[in-house]
Amino acid sequence: MKKLKLNAGRINLSTLREIAEQAQHVSISKSNYLAIDQCNATVNELCATDVATYGINTGFGKMAQTRIPADKLSELQHNLLLSHSCGVGDYLADDIVRLMLVLKILSLARGHSGVRRQIVDALLALLNHEVYPCIPEKGSVGASGDLAPLAHMSAVLLGVGEVRHKGKIFSAQTGLAIAGLDALTLGPKEGLALINGTQASTAIALIHFFSIEKIFAAATLIGALSVDAMKGSDAPFDPRIHELRGHQGQIDSAAAYRTLLNGSEIRHSHIDCEKVQDPYSLRCQPQVMGAILEALRYAGKTLTIEANAVTDNPLIFTDTNEALSGGNFHAEPVALVADQLAIAASEIGAIAERRIANLVDPVLSLLPAFLVDEPGLNSGFMIAQVTAAALASENKSLAHPASVDSLPTSANQEDHVSMATFAARRLGNIVENLSGILSIELLAAAQAIEFHRPQLTSPALEKAISHLRESVASYDKDRYFAPDIEKAKDLLMSAEFSKDIQSLLPSYA
Repeated sequence: MKKLKLNAGRINLSTLREIAEQAQHVSISKSNYLAIDQCNATVNELCATDVATYGINTGFGKMAQTRIPADKLSELQHNLLLSHSCGVGDYLADDIVRLMLVLKILSLARGHSGVRRQIVDALLALLNHEVYPCIPEKGSVGASGDLAPLAHMSAVLLGVGEVRHKGKIFSAQTGLAIAGLDALTLGPKEGLALINGTQASTAIALIHFFSIEKIFAAATLIGALSVDAMKGSDAPFDPRIHELRGHQGQIDSAAAYRTLLNGSEIRHSHIDCEKVQDPYSLRCQPQVMGAILEALRYAGKTLTIEANAVTDNPLIFTDTNEALSGGNFHAEPVALVADQLAIAASEIGAIAERRIANLVDPVLSLLPAFLVDEPGLNSGFMIAQVTAAALASENKSLAHPASVDSLPTSANQEDHVSMATFAARRLGNIVENLSGILSIELLAAAQAIEFHRPQLTSPALEKAISHLRESVASYDKDRYFAPDIEKAKDLLMSAEFSKDIQSLLPSYA
């Protein structure tokens, strides 16, 4: 297991991606521990006064006016975790929980939450022993923090709930033993600091963002393959066109298509053909994919900021001995980015489905109907295109913004919410549908290219076809189709398939 020493407030997108992909042994800096200790000392000083301080010696939410006696402060925090552990649905995947733990550790380690270092060390122990709390995926509105998901994560520290370790479910007590921990007794504000925050919605959004990154690169390659399969023109990718518009994403995207199509014998064979313009789904790819690239860059920046943020409440300021109540737990930035990612991912699928429709249409492609020999006897890609249409249509509904919805909670104390957790979570469904669409396009475009043999496409695109043919044979007659789609999906989601394309697009990590 690779060792990573993190400095709270300074994690970057590439490190978050690395943690998402594989378990790491994480530690934090000495300066982080110093900040934690100083902040905890401030909380203890506040407890020693008679001043009402939200969440430290008061109730929560609508009950913030209720003072809690000093001898009940630990019970207050304990009860908070138990009462808020009311999520429902399937458990979040291990990679999401792993990121949640890291994000919560980093937030607490900024030294504005007031917890003891024992709390952070306990979370680090769970993380480093791969003891992942079982967290139901539903139950957060992304406003007073991701209360229910984070409560399930944190209740494990009390010995309550379940954990997953090496793929098996154990009791929280067993999980603590695996991590070398005893159940904790919480101090003032510690329960509140653990469950306030946007770590669930941010972790879910990051996991799906990383998938969309990979799919975007694959979609660029597959889209270029469709251009050559349709004997499309590379003139729409001329840099002069895109420089006149000026959007950097569009400029970068067009450059990627030029590189991918460079050296194609198929393109050379029809360089002087009479066709004037290609369908939009071919020639407008830099405009569409470039806009999506810009959306990805913005999302990456926003999620990185959120990953480094302190998002609980109240926030402790040691220089002035103050606890300030605010609203950093409101996940609107995450909700809006997740909505933007949903729309962007849906658009990748929408334009890809149109390219598939072009490929299977003999009038447009000038290839055998549905990309198979003896059409009629064989149906070829007829229903594969229908499947792509179904998935693209479903994604249009899933892309409806979640952030525009709000239901008041906590007796109208929390009267506007972000719905960020759902906004992020439904990205998983969109990604799954999108990978299906692009798998079908990859199969169809490769099949179409092979109808142009002995002419070859570009070296870059021939390499992609060779990768595909290692697991999926050409479609010479009807066969059971679904396994081919799954194999193509595995390929396009692999790091190997998209790494060359990612190198063509300037990094935004």
